[in-house]
Amino acid sequence: MTASASGAKGIVYLVGAGPGDPELITLKAARLLREAEVVVYDRLVGPGILELIGPSAERIYVGKERANHIMRQAEINALLVRRGLRGQRVVRLKGGDPLIFGRGGEEIEALAEAGVPFEVVPGVTAAAGCAAATAIPLTHRDHARTLVLVTGHTKDGEPELNWQALCQPGQTIVFYMGHKALDRLCARLIEHGLPGALPAALVENGTLPSQRAIRATLATIAAEVERATLQGPALLIVGEVVAFADLAHVAAAAGALHHAQELR
Repeated sequence: MTASASGAKGIVYLVGAGPGDPELITLKAARLLREAEVVVYDRLVGPGILELIGPSAERIYVGKERANHIMRQAEINALLVRRGLRGQRVVRLKGGDPLIFGRGGEEIEALAEAGVPFEVVPGVTAAAGCAAATAIPLTHRDHARTLVLVTGHTKDGEPELNWQALCQPGQTIVFYMGHKALDRLCARLIEHGLPGALPAALVENGTLPSQRAIRATLATIAAEVERATLQGPALLIVGEVVAFADLAHVAAAAGALHHAQELR
């Protein structure tokens, strides 16, 4: 007997899919995907993660792209409420973490108001995933005692932010969805006191085989990215800690040399 047939209420799980690599999804998230009756998923959820969905589950794509929304947020909220009230076991699958720039808070409000049970299952957020994939420590007791996560997305190309608070020494700033406004973001940071020579990195398709990372300075990274013609979702990391990515290349080279010596 299904939940709806028994008259029981359904439940909606807001699940973080992580930054892209399917091996970074949590065990709980993987189990819920196998058990779900309905999976409502976003554009930034990779195909490897979608393969974890049970064969009998209904899949509903609600992805959003810039100026092209398959389904608006109010419609997504209504869909989750409707399926929950129908008594179904629903997974709302989001890239990264559902409560970090994922509009999960709005969905929680709608579910709570309608009396639909819900649970949040966290995921590895893009900042942590992209930083790990490029060996950039987001915090460091000598270089970054503060970490700030910021959205770089806005309708007119430049977000309304407390620039003075962002431009503090010993701080790492991570901009989500900042690719399109990269030149403006960097210009504002320099204008409000950050040195143009401060290391910066833009990571595209972080943790995936197609990952690309461009490292430069705050003053030069916009031009470097323009020449590279990046297309995928990207994340900007600004701060002294970005320089640690150089150590990853040293370690990789040392590892390759060691492997070559072992083969002799």
